[in-house]
Amino acid sequence: MSLQMFDDVGICNRDSVLDVGGGASTLVDALLGRGYDDVTVLDISATGMKHAQQRLGVDAARVTWQVADVLTWRPPRRYHVWHDRAVFHFLTAEPSQQRYLDTLSAATAAGAVAVFGCFAADGPQQCSGLPVARYDAQQLHTRLGDGWALISQAREEHHTPGGAVQSFTWAAFRRQ
Repeated sequence: MSLQMFDDVGICNRDSVLDVGGGASTLVDALLGRGYDDVTVLDISATGMKHAQQRLGVDAARVTWQVADVLTWRPPRRYHVWHDRAVFHFLTAEPSQQRYLDTLSAATAAGAVAVFGCFAADGPQQCSGLPVARYDAQQLHTRLGDGWALISQAREEHHTPGGAVQSFTWAAFRRQ
């Protein structure tokens, strides 16, 4: 779905991408395979990143790896694409959400695209034993604020390895 959203909104391999919570995700593999050459993965878990780096082998050197908490991280630059699959929905308290949004603002400029994958309004109320926030695209837009325009949305019925089905909202926004 991440790649589908990228394609839907015209993100291309010349765009800089920040994958928030990317850890061991295989999105970085797909982006490198598509010729992206400015990819940064941000995750709180060095262990998850190590798995991705080992999987990528020598290609891991083509990626910038940032081990940090998105709530306290200070971006060293701005990115054209902010990608978040399943981080924001773990932030259930307004102060944490605001710190996240402050980081998003610092990491992007006008014209940037933010792609979110999060639990849908009818999705699970908990994940990995933790409470989660659930959103439809309009609720995400309201939370991001008027500085962002909704440009694409989709729904996914994600099948977990354990056989459960989880409803996801996917939404892309352009910073005004």
